[in-house]
Amino acid sequence: MSRSTDILAPSRYAAAITSPNEHALIPDALLSRVDLIRLAAAQRLDVSQRTALGQFMTPLPVARLMAGMFEPRGNAIRLLDAGAGVGSLTAAFVAERCQRHDVNRIEVTAYEVDPVLVEHLEETMRQCKETCSAAGITFTSRVVREDFIDEGVRAINGDLFGTASKERYDAAILNPPYRKLRADGPERRALQQIGVEAGNLYTAFLALVTRLLVDGGQLVAITPRSFCNGPYFRPFRDDLLGRMSLRRIHVFERRDHLFKGDDVIQENVIFAAERAKKHGATVLISSSAHADDEGATERAVPYEEVVRPRDPERFIRLTTDGLEADIAARMDRLPASLTSLGLEVSTGRVVDFRARPFLRRDPSKECVPLIYPGHCKNGLVSWPRHAFTKPNAIIDTPRTQDLLVPAGTYVVVNRFSAKEEKRRVVASVFDPKRVPCERVGFENHLNYFHAGGAGLSARLAWGLSAFLNSTLVDAFFRQFNGHTQVNATDLRSLKYPSKDSLERLGSRVREKWPDQNALDGMVEEELFPMATENNVDPVRAKRKIDEALQVLKDVGVPREQQNERSALTLLALLDLKPGGTWAEVSAPLRGITEMMDFFQAEYGKKYAPNTRETVRRFTVHQFVQAGLAVQNPDEPSRPTNSPNNVYQVPDEVLALLRSVGTPQWKAELGKRLKRIGTLQERYAHERTMQRIPVTVAPGKTITLSAGGQNVLVKQILDEFCARYTPGGQVIYIGDTDEKWAYFDKEQLATLGVKVEEHGKMPDVVVFHQAKKWLVLIEAVTSHGPVNPKRHAELKTLFNKAKVGLVFVTAFLDRKTLNKYLGDIAWETEVWVADAPTHLIHFNGERFLGPYEK
Repeated sequence: MSRSTDILAPSRYAAAITSPNEHALIPDALLSRVDLIRLAAAQRLDVSQRTALGQFMTPLPVARLMAGMFEPRGNAIRLLDAGAGVGSLTAAFVAERCQRHDVNRIEVTAYEVDPVLVEHLEETMRQCKETCSAAGITFTSRVVREDFIDEGVRAINGDLFGTASKERYDAAILNPPYRKLRADGPERRALQQIGVEAGNLYTAFLALVTRLLVDGGQLVAITPRSFCNGPYFRPFRDDLLGRMSLRRIHVFERRDHLFKGDDVIQENVIFAAERAKKHGATVLISSSAHADDEGATERAVPYEEVVRPRDPERFIRLTTDGLEADIAARMDRLPASLTSLGLEVSTGRVVDFRARPFLRRDPSKECVPLIYPGHCKNGLVSWPRHAFTKPNAIIDTPRTQDLLVPAGTYVVVNRFSAKEEKRRVVASVFDPKRVPCERVGFENHLNYFHAGGAGLSARLAWGLSAFLNSTLVDAFFRQFNGHTQVNATDLRSLKYPSKDSLERLGSRVREKWPDQNALDGMVEEELFPMATENNVDPVRAKRKIDEALQVLKDVGVPREQQNERSALTLLALLDLKPGGTWAEVSAPLRGITEMMDFFQAEYGKKYAPNTRETVRRFTVHQFVQAGLAVQNPDEPSRPTNSPNNVYQVPDEVLALLRSVGTPQWKAELGKRLKRIGTLQERYAHERTMQRIPVTVAPGKTITLSAGGQNVLVKQILDEFCARYTPGGQVIYIGDTDEKWAYFDKEQLATLGVKVEEHGKMPDVVVFHQAKKWLVLIEAVTSHGPVNPKRHAELKTLFNKAKVGLVFVTAFLDRKTLNKYLGDIAWETEVWVADAPTHLIHFNGERFLGPYEK
């Protein structure tokens, strides 16, 4: 090893590479390193392969949250991680145990079939072992490169690996793959050997894991919420609830945050359960916007409210706070069922691609109406629709009789709610007076209510539609339905008002369909005239929170503040109670604690006392920045860290918010935004002002996002290149925000290199024209030196280059270099920005030059 002037003693380097990595000895550092392993693996995975295997790797905050849900049990733990990926969940479990010091031995069995992930998984296991060793914990691991379903079935049958093995586990942590299983596929056939029926990989994994746990064994898993309801998952719910006792379920308010890098937008839950024949008294239901949200709410709910003993479908109902509990209580008091009302609900019979020969775009004498969700608007079926992309009619022939129902008044409900639809349950009335016909067809994306296959009375139909469209039903439905699909089974499970109540309600809405506020008021008056749960009207409270959330979106607060906590904060600052109106809002002076007291007293939302700082830092602070609130208007000189800080909505904003819900709202808001802009725009402008300018060619300058590694990238271009690649041509620069910040694709191609996967590119690529070198530079501020693995990757990526390759790792300072000294590959160079005139060369006979391929 040599360098330009400084000399790094070989003995010091040897010590660096033979002693345990200091970062692996600290639980938090273990998680940071494993998260970098996860990111590196994600760049190497083939996208189509990930889809085929249903791979969605677990982000670090989610892994931390899951690991914290295990209860202490014994001194030794046998842990199962099925579908382990790179081992993020195991690492989080190890870190948690090391921090708690509650075990002295951990034995891990991790299953993973992807060879790319296995390589990273084995590195994670090594890091876990070093971390446990430093904490005085014995750690052993076994990475199984076999299909978990096959191996799990063998284990349960008692012949794992051809022996009579009965290996069982004390704990299991998993983020199982998500993919539907073919009815005739090998996985389904294997599972049927042990009596398991599963239509999805994630339920198959869970069913196996529950059988591999010892009595009292603990399971913590993150899965789609879809298993909580619906006929499709009924066998799985029976199986899970028959073997496991639910201890905790965590719900996420935002569906687009957890796996946003993988474009996963479905609702997910984390649940913790214990292998037990009897369930516990309560289930802890917690809720947060995202995994690292400090403002989580928690509520201990009686087990019978989560899984109702008399519910034949065994739906899992999630009430995250007192407000939702009040909504559930109201629905539970309703006296009727569909059966007692003499009604049924079915799925539309017309599957359009099967009936295509009989479908017609425009009506004719030989046709009858065909109703799609697109025909439903404002509580009514409007037919036909012109310029409609779907057929309007179906031919009435003997071959289509089974697809049609007799003319009558029906209530139809969309089976899938559109993204722009605020309600999950959207009902409309099919009125034969408005659509005269002898028969009608309902397309398969609709459910329809009927009386023994025929229509309903008009008043009953209109009342039923009004009830289904209420905020009460929507809020209750979301407690057990975690996706946008509305199944007929879900609708059958609801309790309903009496026939008389529905008919009275129908008489009120039949002439003119009311807006949402008026409709909810009618439902309240007809069904709950004496309701006083905790003096909080749950429907009005829910509606007011939704209104406040929409106001925040309209005024342009960042997405991080578009949540329930921020909506409640706005309502508290305006002293706007559930029964109040926007026209009468006021501007009291309130501190954070007073706001949180308001949340609970007026809206039934109780946050833990330690959430106070979260409200201040992640809501009120942004409100002040956006001009929605001012701090200490009564005493501007009050210190910012004073416990007596108070906040108030300024007069100008108060006047604006009094127009919410009126025709003037949009116009007045537009004037304000034109004058001051949104906070989102202000943040974006500040980020633009802070961007780092770099010169990539004579007369050509680009800007990089502020922070991260880009400060170092600028020094590489300004200092390193000026000294070591004079006259060199910049080929590529990766930005923290934008991978392709600068890329001269044509020039790289002339050098023989065509790059398809930009995620594997180094941070900077420079062509040293004088020496015919392609210099590949990694900028390291927190991760990513040219280690042996990265060295091999880069040589593979640039293996067709017509010029020599030089590999450089750049650091901001020698302190950072010391952290990664043991990772750097031989035959590479190191440059440190705080000593720009020196290079460190690792081994080899050449100094700053290429080697033979």
